[in-house]
Amino acid sequence: MNILQITTQVTEKTNEAVSFASGWLDQIKVMAINYAPKIAGAIVVYFIGSWLIGKMGWGLRKLMTKRNLDPSLQTFLSSVFKVSMLVLLLLTVISMLGVNITSFAALLAGAGLAIGAALNGSLGNLAGGVMLMIYRPFKIGDLIEAQGSIGVVTEMGVFNTVILSPDNKTIILPNGALSTGVITNYKTHGNLRVDLKMTVEPGTDIDNARTVAINAMLSHPKVLNEPAPEVNVLEVGNGMVTLAVRPYTTQEDYWDVYFGVQELVKKAFDQNGINMPVPHRVVINKQG
Repeated sequence: MNILQITTQVTEKTNEAVSFASGWLDQIKVMAINYAPKIAGAIVVYFIGSWLIGKMGWGLRKLMTKRNLDPSLQTFLSSVFKVSMLVLLLLTVISMLGVNITSFAALLAGAGLAIGAALNGSLGNLAGGVMLMIYRPFKIGDLIEAQGSIGVVTEMGVFNTVILSPDNKTIILPNGALSTGVITNYKTHGNLRVDLKMTVEPGTDIDNARTVAINAMLSHPKVLNEPAPEVNVLEVGNGMVTLAVRPYTTQEDYWDVYFGVQELVKKAFDQNGINMPVPHRVVINKQG
């Protein structure tokens, strides 16, 4: 092969490469002309959308703060809002680029159903926690009774509520059941009535027993003068008179009053000759 043939082949290969590159450049130019507006529009929409989401998130936090919602609920709802808006924004940007988002929507819907089925109980607790934080039937530090347990609320989470029982047991209540059940809040009105029962013999002077019991209750330093303590006849029968002894106190002093008043009233009854009935049983021996 002589030099002329080699030169001819190199020239041909060079021309082919130039033609190929030129074809690609032409295609890139066509694509740039066709897609440049879409890409530019998608970029603009993304940045404007991100800015709007930030502003709306700030406004949502301000509104929730104004409504005095729980800080943890504010954080949770703000996160859910931002993530949801960002997903919608990304889907919008992708659709602007000419990509069919039907498959993406179907994929998201399927994933949502699968996650919802797997986290059925957790989602119920989540919804319950959101409702509790919105309506606030109690707050941290309140003494409540719910789901068969009583205690002071020490923590309010999105999924669970933690209370501390009078015997220092930590009880974790799932928010799903808690939000749909009966909740007794002992601190709503600022004072609590302590319900006690004391029994006396049927022949006891009720007015005298009432006076003695009230004076004994008022001698307790943590019993409130207002509302005034009460003593009423609750039941007559079974060889005794049952008195409803009801002092009032604060949540913090509930158990001190609960146990202390019973002791004071019992001692006062003994000092004033007011006897409590002694249960007895009559046994009849039948001879066959």
